[in-house]
Amino acid sequence: MEAFRGRRQRRHRWLWRWRRNPLRRRADVVEGWVLLGAWLLTLLAGAALGLVSARTVEHGLAQERAASRPMVAYVVAHAPGRSGARSSSGERVWAEVRWTAADGSPRTGQVRVTPGAATGAPVAVWTDARGRLAGRPATPTEAAVRAAFIGTLAGAAAAAVPYAGGRLLLARLARHRLSRWDTEWSRLGPQWGRMTG
Repeated sequence: MEAFRGRRQRRHRWLWRWRRNPLRRRADVVEGWVLLGAWLLTLLAGAALGLVSARTVEHGLAQERAASRPMVAYVVAHAPGRSGARSSSGERVWAEVRWTAADGSPRTGQVRVTPGAATGAPVAVWTDARGRLAGRPATPTEAAVRAAFIGTLAGAAAAAVPYAGGRLLLARLARHRLSRWDTEWSRLGPQWGRMTG
């Protein structure tokens, strides 16, 4: 029975500021509400900004993916390096390529290709809506991972503000409470010594 009572007391220890108690002061109640408000703001701010950031990133990457088009370009001149070097080291070199944009106009640009790529070798490239070279867009899985990572960082940063503010306010309230205790003790301390002597 004693073990059960001890467990129950531990479980409700954090509610001490709201329970009826002759030793509870107004400052204890204020600290309790400040603590509760800081935790609620921390959770709400972190969750809200994290979700908004994640959705914004994912939406932006989806728009980028929708605007990008895969194209086949062809190497204009023999690429530098010896052929087959990529298979051993993963190295890629810059080479000029030519492709036809969606409007039918011929385009050229620089992209990375395997070393020693022959003239006329096909190369996969990505273009934007205007037919200019663009980077490969993130896949839906990559976009989800990136959005989750950025959302987590943004949520943690947003949650840190009310958490730190609450901690500072609680520290200030504790200093105020301790100074009041010092004042009361300086007034009552000498009487206490006479009662025990």
